[in-house]
Amino acid sequence: MSSSMRTTKPHEIVEQALELSTADGCVVIADEESTANLRWAGNALTTNGVTRGRTLTVIATVDGKEGTASGVVSRSAVTAADLEPLVRAAEAAARGAGPAEDAQPLVTGTPHSPDFTDAPAETTSAVFADFAPALGEAFARARAGGRELYGFANHELVSTYVGTSTGLRLRHDQPKGTLELNAKSPDRQRSAWAGRSTRDFKDVDPTALDAELAVRLGWAERRIELPAGRYETLLPPTAVADLLIYQMWSAAARDAVEGRTVFSKPGGGTRLGEKLSELPLTLRSDPNAPGLESAPFVIAHSSGDDASVFDNGLPVPATDWIRDGELARLTTTRHTAGLTGLPLSPGFGNLILDGGGDKSLDEMVAGTERGLLLTCLWYIREVDPATLLLTGLTRDGVYLVENGQVVGEVNNFRFNESPVDLLSRASEAGRTEKTLPREWSDWFTRAAMPALRIPDFNMSSVSKGV
Repeated sequence: MSSSMRTTKPHEIVEQALELSTADGCVVIADEESTANLRWAGNALTTNGVTRGRTLTVIATVDGKEGTASGVVSRSAVTAADLEPLVRAAEAAARGAGPAEDAQPLVTGTPHSPDFTDAPAETTSAVFADFAPALGEAFARARAGGRELYGFANHELVSTYVGTSTGLRLRHDQPKGTLELNAKSPDRQRSAWAGRSTRDFKDVDPTALDAELAVRLGWAERRIELPAGRYETLLPPTAVADLLIYQMWSAAARDAVEGRTVFSKPGGGTRLGEKLSELPLTLRSDPNAPGLESAPFVIAHSSGDDASVFDNGLPVPATDWIRDGELARLTTTRHTAGLTGLPLSPGFGNLILDGGGDKSLDEMVAGTERGLLLTCLWYIREVDPATLLLTGLTRDGVYLVENGQVVGEVNNFRFNESPVDLLSRASEAGRTEKTLPREWSDWFTRAAMPALRIPDFNMSSVSKGV
């Protein structure tokens, strides 16, 4: 970032871009990002660093006889000299485009953020002040126990400033921290993983995670080969999160109404109001959920079926997507709400599943006669959008439980399952807890899920992967 832009406050950049605009409407989004990270391998730190960056997005809207067109241009490392060309590029894109299907009047009437003119929040290596010494202690314990720890800790803080030609001046600070820890046996034949999502690294304990991984490596000393098939399976919170995040990414109302998704009703319409689970499951989002706070207003850098640049600044309320096992809402923009006749339900910044259970995963294991305990899922891919059939692999530990005890590690599997179908077959939900979705952690980290017991999880084939 140039020195001139470093000394120019983000809200000033937003104001300058709006002043330069000659379009009929304009939205400017300034994202100020800072990151701090630690990486380690073989019980020793390898790298650490801090980065800073700014991305500026200009959305120009131009009214025409046939409708309103939009043009969107985003650039990083924008200098003062680049600002006017960026605004003109967005305007040219709008004038060269046809009418935008999702065109709506730009949002008005939302109160100004009181901290809009404040400097952006920034993370530094100080975020690891308590975590780093505890990590060193975990290294010592692992070394003494014959384990090797690998992994990384990353903390990101993004201050987003949204200004519009209709007078909105909004700001949101979003911290995002992830910790991933792998423990391996010295011969690399056994591996176990644990991950955590955090806002500030004050609520993660690497020594406790190492102790958990030591137990799992101990389980893996006995190896048991099992064939493909359907097994009673305990899905830990991280796996449940990965599956339900993908389900929500597939929950656009317009796609459902048009008959293209698992939420489409045969013969037309949607499955809203349909019972998806006999368990009292409630899947919800809430920008104010403690520890999972997310933007209370829409921040849209581009348009799609579940987001619209015209909706920037629109309030995001708490929403129940599934309520007491019943499908309650599908995601809509103002445009798709009008098309489908369904309530306005902007997208989600966090995801919480409440199942009414109070058991820990260990207590659910103790109540298992014979079944599999998973660690996590990865390489999840969609097979059939009509049923939301997903395939993927287990990773870093699948364990056999007999009579309430883990008796050994089994081979990995490829699975074929639909998360919607899994909800209908789940027989028990544990205690909801914050979790890190392993597969989607680059895109989505704010989740709280229970473990789920699935009586007949489909392990479709044996995988030789670790």
